[in-house]
Amino acid sequence: MSQRVIVVGAGVVGLTCAVRLLEAGHRVDVVARDLPRETTSAVAAALWYPYRALPRERVVSWSRTSYAVFDALADTDPECGVRMMRGTEVLRGPQTDPWWNAALPELEATRDVPDGWSSGWSFTTPVADMHVYLDWLAGRVTELGGTITRLNLGALPGGLVVNCSGLGARLLGADRTVVPVRGQVVYVEQFGLDRWWLDNSGPTYVVPRAHDIVVGGTDVEGEWSRTPLPEVAEDILTRAARLVPELRGARVLRHKVGLRPVRPAVRLERVGDVVHCYGHGGAGVTMSWGVADEVVTLLDR
Repeated sequence: MSQRVIVVGAGVVGLTCAVRLLEAGHRVDVVARDLPRETTSAVAAALWYPYRALPRERVVSWSRTSYAVFDALADTDPECGVRMMRGTEVLRGPQTDPWWNAALPELEATRDVPDGWSSGWSFTTPVADMHVYLDWLAGRVTELGGTITRLNLGALPGGLVVNCSGLGARLLGADRTVVPVRGQVVYVEQFGLDRWWLDNSGPTYVVPRAHDIVVGGTDVEGEWSRTPLPEVAEDILTRAARLVPELRGARVLRHKVGLRPVRPAVRLERVGDVVHCYGHGGAGVTMSWGVADEVVTLLDR
């Protein structure tokens, strides 16, 4: 049965939920204080990787679903901004398989790592150029008959609502367990890098895209400032150059800060006419299609 649904939030989770709801036959209006390119999602390196998100079992399930969708998109729609890319997570010592291994088709142990690390995991994963991908998602919403409107809400609206407000859930969901975790990144020129690198202990990551390379990062809980700090950028580039030495001479294009919406566990549940879907931490892209499918199920129940 077709119903009118308001999705609050225009980041990657809100837009993906809107797409799935529209595909299921609902009438959908997305309302948000920040339009897609202004959201934290727009800052993301958008490497598929379950980061700062719990509970593990549900995260693995949502991430597995998303991986399959991204893999299909990369194969069938080259304009969507998603590519499948091989890369390596480096390790300083022996470790058991990562807890999210079950979400991947394959994971290969490797010793082909830079000096300073002993081994790593090598795997192929989706990488999204978020400006392109967010525009693609917004375009899908419009093509399917939905709308996206800037609206600064003081409370959740009435009717059927999907609350994908991220950090805004502190106000709109009266949920003080959602906290910002500040992530600063540096964008540098693309010099021919064709694989990603990650050291989760920093976190330090180098994620190539078509026209630039995203270099990160930081993980500062409770910090609200979105102003990039020069000394932090210098530290990020120093750490990242140990993974990819060519970064030492790369031209810096710009600096950005995003605030990850972290919570003790992702909140995905229906309460009356509201489906809450927020608290995805640093894994909004990674879980987006999986949580969107569950949102549709909860609304149709």
